[in-house]
Amino acid sequence: MNAHDPITIGIVSISDRASSGTYEDKGLPALQEWLGKALKNPINFEPRLIPDEQATISRTLIELVDAGCALVLTTGGTGPAVRDVTPEATLAVADKEMPGFGEQMRQISLAFVPTAILSRQVAVIRGQCLIINLPGQPKAIAETLEGLKDNAGNPQVHGIFAAVPYCIDLIGGPYLETNDTVCKAFRPKNAVRPARD
Repeated sequence: MNAHDPITIGIVSISDRASSGTYEDKGLPALQEWLGKALKNPINFEPRLIPDEQATISRTLIELVDAGCALVLTTGGTGPAVRDVTPEATLAVADKEMPGFGEQMRQISLAFVPTAILSRQVAVIRGQCLIINLPGQPKAIAETLEGLKDNAGNPQVHGIFAAVPYCIDLIGGPYLETNDTVCKAFRPKNAVRPARD
């Protein structure tokens, strides 16, 4: 029996080409694989592959929150191109904006590419769900979630996922427990449950 809280996580890949079948979607497999390694909790994934249509993105996010997702991660559509409307669609359904997530993702990505400043990822809270826009490339997804480590595996720059479990605590969601070798969650001491394995 798994003693960890179960969680429903929405994963949304936003791409005209992938959703029409002209391009293989790599976002959903990358998100599912990373989350499966990072979390000890049993996960029920709600995957969606949709085009870069603002109304469709907003409607999908609302549906996932209403379906009981405590966390929704999107990938794709956050650049400056005409069809990049993921941030607008995300902000349109927000109760609260969480700007620190986007700031930190750009900070991490800048260590790799100067074009990271063109990224417009946002994170918001809707009801009891945290919604985060991630980059489109699988490598960049892992880097922003995990952060940067030195050769010994010690964190140099914290990934955004270190703050996700405590954020979900604060909005009334399930207690997420991470595999520290992938990404160590940070909580104030008074918010840490005794370890269960």
